[in-house]
Amino acid sequence: MQNFAQSMTVYFERRMARILLLGIISGFPWVLIGSSLSLWLKEDGLSRSTIGWTGLIFGVYAFNFLWAPLIDRIRVPGLTGILGHRRAWIVSLQAVILVCLALWSLIDPSANLAAVIGVGLIIAIASATQDITIDALRIEQIGKTEGESMAAGAAVAVVGWWTGFKLGGVVALETAERFQNAGVQDYWQTTFLVLGGVVVLCNIGLMFVREQSPDERIAAQEQVDHMISDSLHATGGAGRIAGWLGGTLIGPLMSFFRRNGVAIALAVLGFIFLFKIGEAFLGRMSVVFYKEVGFSKSDIALYSKGLGWVTTVTFTILGGLVAIRVGLVRGMFVAGIAMAATNVLFSVLAWTGKSELLFATAVVLDDLTSSIATVTFVAFISMLVDRTYTATQYALLASIGTAGRTLFAASSGEMVDWLGGDWGTFFLITAVMVTPSLICLWLIRNKLKAMLAGAEIRLFGKGSEELADSPV
Repeated sequence: MQNFAQSMTVYFERRMARILLLGIISGFPWVLIGSSLSLWLKEDGLSRSTIGWTGLIFGVYAFNFLWAPLIDRIRVPGLTGILGHRRAWIVSLQAVILVCLALWSLIDPSANLAAVIGVGLIIAIASATQDITIDALRIEQIGKTEGESMAAGAAVAVVGWWTGFKLGGVVALETAERFQNAGVQDYWQTTFLVLGGVVVLCNIGLMFVREQSPDERIAAQEQVDHMISDSLHATGGAGRIAGWLGGTLIGPLMSFFRRNGVAIALAVLGFIFLFKIGEAFLGRMSVVFYKEVGFSKSDIALYSKGLGWVTTVTFTILGGLVAIRVGLVRGMFVAGIAMAATNVLFSVLAWTGKSELLFATAVVLDDLTSSIATVTFVAFISMLVDRTYTATQYALLASIGTAGRTLFAASSGEMVDWLGGDWGTFFLITAVMVTPSLICLWLIRNKLKAMLAGAEIRLFGKGSEELADSPV
C-alpha cells in the first residue's frame, strides 16, 4: 500500500494544473452572484429576506441538466473548429458574463432591483451552462479506469473552484472597500468592471487546456442514434432527426439507468439531493451574519475568503488523499457528521458576539469538513458517468445536488427572520439537516459497493467487506 508521500505524486501531473484552471473558471461567477451581490444589495438598504430570495437565481444550476444534452451535441458556429467543442462553449459563455458585468456597472439596485436580478440571472444561466462543459472537460482529462487520478482530479478541481470563489471574493471585497474609502459613489458598480478583467485572464489561460479528440464519443453517440431510429422504424431524413433527438435527450438517461439499475440509480439520486442542504443554508446567510455580528468587509475578506482559501486548499488536497486511501462512502459519512458538528461553532459565535479567534476557528474547521465532503462527493459522481455522455450525465447528477441546496436554501433569510434574528438557533437547525442524507447513504451502502466494484478507487477503503456493514 502506498504511503502518503507516494500518493501525493499524482498531484504533480501536468494535467492537474489544467484541471485547477477549469475549477477557477467554474468558481469565479459564484463570487458575482453570491457574496458580491449580497453585500451590494445589503449596503443599498435591502432587507435580509430580499437578499435571501435573490438566491433563487442559483436555481438554474439545479436545472442545467435539461439543456446539457444540447451543449453536449451542438457545435458553436465558427469557434468549435478553432478551439474545440468544449473550449468553444466556455469562451462563448465567458463573453456573456463579461457583458453582464458591464451592464451591472450601469445599474442602481435601489432604483431598479429587477434589472439587477435579471442580469444576475443571466450570469447564473451562463455560469451553469459553462459548468456543463467545464465538468466534462475536467473528467475527460483523466482516463476511464484511473480511479486514483480521478479522486486527485476531483480534489484539484475543488481547490480550483474555491480558489476562484474565495480569492475572487478577496479581489471583489477588497476592491469595493478601497473604492468606497476613496469616495467613489458607485463603488460596487466600478468593482464589477475590475472583475471583468479576471474573466479575460481566465479565458487566456483556457487556451492552454488541451481537449481530447471527440471522435470516439461522437461515434458512440451516433451508434445510439441509429439504435433509437431503428427501434422507431424511422428511415431517411425523419429517421436521422428522430434518432438524433432521441439520442440527445433520452440516450444519457437510458445509459445511466441501464448501467446502474433503476433501484440503485434512484437511491443515488436521493442521496445526492439531500447531502449538503444544511451547508447551503449556512452558506447563503453567512456573509449577512458576519456583517450583522460586526465584521467589516476587510475582516470577511481576510478570515472567510483569504484564510478560508488557504485552509480549503490544504484540506482539499488532504481530502483527496483520504478519498484515495480510506474510501469514498466512508469519507462521506465522516464528513457529513463533521459538517453538522462544525455548524454548531457558528451558533457559539452568534451567542458570544464578535470574536476574531472564534471566527477564524469556525472558518478553518468548516473548511476542513466541507473540503473532505466535497472531494468525496465530486469523485463519487465523476466515477458514475458514462464517457459517451460525460457532460449530460455529470450535469444531471450535479444538478440534483444543487436542486436540494438551492431550492431549500432560498428560504434561509425567511427562516432567520421567522426566528427573530436568532442566528444561534438557525445554525443549530442547519446542523441537523444532514441526517436524512446519511440515512439514505446507509441504506444503499452495499449496493454502492457492488455497483463500482470494478473501479480502481475504493468506495469503502481497506477491509471493504467489513466496512460495508458499518456506518463509517
